[in-house]
This record gives sequence, structure tokens and C-alpha cells, in this order.
Amino acid sequence: MGTMRVNDRTDERADGRVNDVVAHIEAERDRFLADLKEWLAIPSVSGDPARAGDVRRSAEWLAGNLRRRGWPTVEIWETPGHPAVYAEWPAEDPAAPAVVVYGHHDVQPVEPLEEWDTDPFTPVEKGDRLFGRGASDDKGQVFFHALGISASLAASGRKAPPVTVKLLVEGEEESGSVHFADLLRAHRERLACDAVVISDTTMWAADVPSMCTGMRGLAEAEVTLRGPSTDLHSGSFGGAVPNPLQAMAALLAGLHDADGRVTLPGFYDDVVPLTDEERALFARLPFDEEAWLKAAGDSRAAHGEKGYSTLERIWARPTAEINGIWGGHTGPGGKTIVPREAHAKLSFRLVAGQDPRKVQESFKAWVAENTPPGVEAEVRVGSGGVRPCFSPIDSAGVRAARRAMERAFGTEVLFTREGGSGPEADLADILDAPLIFVAVGLNDDRIHAPNEKVEIPLLLKGAEAAAYLWEELAAALR
Repeated sequence: MGTMRVNDRTDERADGRVNDVVAHIEAERDRFLADLKEWLAIPSVSGDPARAGDVRRSAEWLAGNLRRRGWPTVEIWETPGHPAVYAEWPAEDPAAPAVVVYGHHDVQPVEPLEEWDTDPFTPVEKGDRLFGRGASDDKGQVFFHALGISASLAASGRKAPPVTVKLLVEGEEESGSVHFADLLRAHRERLACDAVVISDTTMWAADVPSMCTGMRGLAEAEVTLRGPSTDLHSGSFGGAVPNPLQAMAALLAGLHDADGRVTLPGFYDDVVPLTDEERALFARLPFDEEAWLKAAGDSRAAHGEKGYSTLERIWARPTAEINGIWGGHTGPGGKTIVPREAHAKLSFRLVAGQDPRKVQESFKAWVAENTPPGVEAEVRVGSGGVRPCFSPIDSAGVRAARRAMERAFGTEVLFTREGGSGPEADLADILDAPLIFVAVGLNDDRIHAPNEKVEIPLLLKGAEAAAYLWEELAAALR
């Protein structure tokens, strides 16, 4: 992308409110980036037991920085794993809405190290880009909220934001958020809120700002089919006893119909359908399917559920995928056998309204119903999966956040969803609050990959949007 400064837009408002926000962000730019680089230099890899001390150091760094920035309440919340950081800035009006801002301070491993152009934990600026692990996912996007709060206060002259802001930054998102739901339950009263802001997603493009409105969930299963107690000579027994591999192939082939729909009974019953407005807004995104297919491992054709576009399929429709299948002889040369067993791994990406446990139970029943005589089936499922989450585009909070982003970017903000999964459903359910996604990452930020980066002008735009967000939510959520 070309150079984009935070003050490249002249605002029409006579009160100077927006210009004051922009001026503060521009004045604080160097300090903001210097602080962020300090934080990025801490290798807070939550999945590596050897880095446990660094994850704690990351939490302590953030807590100390927020205290220096004037947050009245800053605490480190312990878990059986890695610590989270909680900070709160109460509104002057005790009746004002409360908003939780969620993010995470842990990061992904950096391997393969040889594919990095720079040290992943020595942040480097190259033009308008900042390179380093966590720059986009998620330290950079967490940290723009600290700048956004200070810009809001500087521009308004207030001592406190117009809503109570509660910042919750966990330390285990990149290793499954295994203790996060319990943390939310333990602190439910402290975290009581009217909305949850998520800043751990992406926009469509730097010049096409957008808001995510949902993330798919996940359910997993493994199937084993057993036939004879031992491999059999195919000349003596083939065609006369059930072949578990053949049964597995037939079973999995029946998982979809000719229109690409999943055949599990009731699979679509709970799916929240796309609205006409959402489909129209998705269609307005500048999507190049040919380029997308090339990026998708040089795939030769788009494929999926009939009646839906590619973007609708990957964002808003559920799927069943066969991740692996094996059994019998797979070594060199031939081995003419009827194998004794066959195996397959599957995953289901779920959308708003679906429950992972319900899908897993439906799959178990479907396998039992479709396993042929003489074959024994065993289905093992994951520990409960990840629930999908969804924010209606006509909800008060989403409309308010869209206005804040449009004020910052000076253009219309469109909508997307994401195919990945995270702890957002736990936030919505346990805190009983709607989700609002405000983020400025890009798909080409190489999150989870070597040479992760973030676009500095977009981080500053994120801070500007956050500065406007609180007054927009204060009006919308009362």
C-alpha cells in the first residue's frame, strides 16, 4: 500500500473534535511505536513451556504501561496457565454503558526461523510497515486502544471516557484459551458490560475498510471402522466379507449430496441464514475469484454448496471436511489384502446458531445408521469444539462501531465474516453481551507465519476509530 498518514483527511466539522483526535495521535505516534516495539520484543509464545516466564513478562509489561498511561485500575489476573491483564477506566457517569475490549498478548511460535528476513523479536520498521511476531496478531491491535483512549480524552478535555472501558487481554489465545472460560466465570461481575469489542480480526483491504460480523465454530471427529480381526488374503476372502476401507469410502462419499450439502439429519436446522442485505454487501467487495483460487494452492475451480458464492461459503455456511483417511497397506509394492480396519479424521466448520456438541452427536448417529453389517464403527469426538459467534449488522452496537470507523477512514465501511475460530462465543455467552468487531489487520499481515507485519497507518487509524467509538457507543447503548 502507499503511504497513508492519519491526518490526510480534512474534516468538515466546525467543533474541531476530529482534528483534535488526529492531532493527538500524530503527536503521540513515535512514543506509541516505541512502546509497541518494547512489547513486541518480549517472546510471549504461550504454546512453548520454556517461554512461560516471557508470557508473564509480557503481561507485566502491559500492566506497567497502562498504569503509566493513567488507567485507574490495572491488575494481573492469574490462571492455572498464563496470566491475563485487566484494566478499567470508569466513566464519569455511573449510569453510562460499560464495554469490555478483548485481545491477547501471547503470540504464535516463530518457526521456521530461517524464513524470517529479520529477528522475529527485534521489531523493525520498513517504510510504513512494522515487522515482528505479534505486530498484527494481536499486540498491535490491542495497543491501539491505549492510544485511542488518550486521544479521546485529549480531544474532549474529559478526565474519563463516556463509557466505562474494561480491557481484558488474555495470555493463552494462541494455545487454545484453555482457561479463559473459567476466568470469565470467576470475574463475571467485574466484567459485567453492555457490549464486547473484539480487536483480533482483519479488514478486507487497506483501501476497503470493513468490519467482521462473525466467526465460524469448529467440531472434530475421528472414525474407525473394523471388520475381520486380522488382515485377510484378498484372493481367499475378497468379495465375501466386508472390506472396512471400502465401507469407509462409501460412508464418507455419502456425507454430501449432489448439491454439496451436508447430509447429516438436522445439520442446517439451527443455521442463522444470511440476510439479503448481507449478501448484497458481500457482493460489493472487490473479490477476484481467479486470484483467490491461485492463492488457495493453485486450486482449479471453486466448489461447495450450490446457491452460494465463494465468500458466502467460507464465511456464512457450515461445512464438513475429510481431513485424512488411512488403512491397509500403504508401503511400497503391492499387498493383496482385505484390511482389518480403516480410519478417517473429519472437521465441521459451523456458523451462527449451530452447536458443536449437537453436530458431533448427530454425526455419531449418522455413522451408526450408515455402517454396513459386519463392520463395527467407533467415533471419537473432540472436547466440545469451538462455538461460532455472530453480530447482526443492524444491531445498535455494530451500527455505532461502523459510524466510528467511517469517521476515521472517511469512507463507507463494508462487512465481512471470518472462517477461523476463537474464544469470542465464550465472551458473548458468559458475559451475556453482544460482540462488536473493530480491527485493522490485513489478510496479508502474515499472522502465524514468518515475517508477520502490521501497517502502521492502519494501526493509527484503528486508534482514531477507537477514540470515536466510545462516544458512539455511549449514545447507542443507553
